[in-house]
Amino acid sequence: MKSSERSFARRIDLTSLQLFVAVCELGSIGRAAEREFIAASAVSKRLSDLETAVDTQLLYRHSRGVTLTPAGESLLHHARNVLFGLERMQGELSEYADGVRGHVRIHANISAIVQFLPEDLGSFARAHSQIKIDLQEHLSAEVIQAVHEGTADLGICNPDTVPNTAEMDLQSRPYRSDHLMLVVPLGHALAQRNTISFEEALEWDIVGLQSGSSISQAMRSASAQLRRPLRQRIQVTSLDAMCRMIDNGLGIGLLPDRAFALMHGVGNLRGIRLADAWAHRELRLMARDFDALPVTARLLVEHLSPRPAEGALAPGGQETALAAHLQTQTFAHL
Repeated sequence: MKSSERSFARRIDLTSLQLFVAVCELGSIGRAAEREFIAASAVSKRLSDLETAVDTQLLYRHSRGVTLTPAGESLLHHARNVLFGLERMQGELSEYADGVRGHVRIHANISAIVQFLPEDLGSFARAHSQIKIDLQEHLSAEVIQAVHEGTADLGICNPDTVPNTAEMDLQSRPYRSDHLMLVVPLGHALAQRNTISFEEALEWDIVGLQSGSSISQAMRSASAQLRRPLRQRIQVTSLDAMCRMIDNGLGIGLLPDRAFALMHGVGNLRGIRLADAWAHRELRLMARDFDALPVTARLLVEHLSPRPAEGALAPGGQETALAAHLQTQTFAHL
């Protein structure tokens, strides 16, 4: 840290930031003082000192309360990030007193969560019971952004579907791969096919995932290249909801092979292997710097990374091979 940066950090105190955020949220110094159990004059003095420290006006003061200047808007954003980071720090440190010896924050897309992470994280948790795992599901673009901003230690997603990923200067490592299948009702005209091109599937209505998902983006890109309309009538946020929609005749859809194998109880459905090259997808581990991760996160990365002896198969590769074996099978209600 440069000397000028150290000097700035010393001029800013956390209490003043907390009071500044309270004033911004309530729009009034008086109401903020009441909520924080402090005299209004003391709050006003804190805010004046804060403006002196940053050498710019932060608030417009008027008879009805206060409003933010452009500089105040910027400080509010950063102040909330600082205070949120402190809350997380307090929460994580308190866990050490309860016996937890580490905390790993992961953001992953739905394909990784449904297909692979339950087994992988389960085996890791059994081997490292004192490490807490904080897992959140997000779209691939949101996963990339969270890793870039530092709100997640690790990300698992399809980075190839996210524009401008290279500009964020993130590191990536292989995790797993899957292959997309066309899922149709058992009595559908295509149900007897073993493979199919996406262009042929464009003749029918599509049940898709939400627009920001990697599968949805891949379909839109492919249909644009083919110069064919994508008749995506229904969008859902989960794979089981997609299967139920397809089972009830509302369209056909694309699912990863292992995810379809795991959905065998959801409807009378048939999976057909998609012949297009883009249907093969790589899920990757993402981090700002793998070598700079905390020890606990590096342990998890090692656990999730492919084993050299397994060749192209990642941990649990036998399960992936099983999914490939099952991918053209029919799954019906028992």
